[in-house]
Amino acid sequence: MVSIGTPLLWSAFAGFVIIALLIDFFALNRQGTHKVTMREAAIWSAIWVAVSFVFVGLLWWGLGGLGDDAAARALANDKALEFITGYLVEKALAVDNIFVFLMLFTYFAVPAEFQKRVLMIGILAALVLRAILILIGAWMIAQFHWIMYVFGAFLVFTGIKMWWAAGQEPDLETNPALQWVRKRVKIAPDYDGERFFTRIDGKKIATPMLLVVLLIGIVDVVFAVDSIPAIFAITLDPFIVLTSNVFAILGLRALYFLLAGMHERFHLLPYGLALVLVFIGTKMLLIDLYKIPVAWSLLGTVSILAVTMILSVMVPAKSGEKTGGAYPFSGKREGQRPADRQH
Repeated sequence: MVSIGTPLLWSAFAGFVIIALLIDFFALNRQGTHKVTMREAAIWSAIWVAVSFVFVGLLWWGLGGLGDDAAARALANDKALEFITGYLVEKALAVDNIFVFLMLFTYFAVPAEFQKRVLMIGILAALVLRAILILIGAWMIAQFHWIMYVFGAFLVFTGIKMWWAAGQEPDLETNPALQWVRKRVKIAPDYDGERFFTRIDGKKIATPMLLVVLLIGIVDVVFAVDSIPAIFAITLDPFIVLTSNVFAILGLRALYFLLAGMHERFHLLPYGLALVLVFIGTKMLLIDLYKIPVAWSLLGTVSILAVTMILSVMVPAKSGEKTGGAYPFSGKREGQRPADRQH
């Protein structure tokens, strides 16, 4: 499988990501436990988007985008376009992750000031998981070309399933993953700060925070299975696949806090994401008959998402009764202070 990834490019990318994560961790620790405001989330979201485009700009320049070699310029333009398309597709699919995270945090009544650390742990797990799955996917495609048709059919099926599920209220109480964890891990009735374990009557048991982190990890696995084939429909270059994925994930925490307060405003977005998956899956199924240009893939993705977001604003959502979050183990309503316990 042909890739532009040289040892120098891989090293530069790894260094870029490590520095970005260190800055994020430093900011997280310096701020301490607090509720993230919309303004703060908007600033960090803009920063992560800017960092991503700085990276692709440097990549375009390094590949000869400003040089005299026509072949090098064409390669630089193609790879930059592939990165941007892959980045936007993965960013769009990450929105579905955000809605599921919001559902989990609401169901388990995770205090707003604790959510950012949980998301950081989830992002780190997602980065490792995506890297592993991308390497496996690249190897499978290199060895078995027909796997592209399997990926394409899977994306079309997932898109259709997502369309039918859009607008329906998920039932976490019957979720198999939640039931499996509950049977094997004894959970405390309340939170104990950001701790994963606490002591009650001298016994060390897990807090609901640990359960939330475990479920977010499971969500990362499920969505990685959807998004990895999607990016391979855009490009088969492992370097572009991994870099676009990683940069889309890096800004996920800030994007969550930006969209969490306005998720109901874009109530039709899940339908748009479903159409994007069907479009990309169809593109993959047609790869040996007609290769849809990357520019058309970018235009199609942006158009679908833009139309669904505009329609979401123009067409109001059906009114429904809103309920507050509850501690699922103690029956307490969100906002109540957990009882004191022995540490």
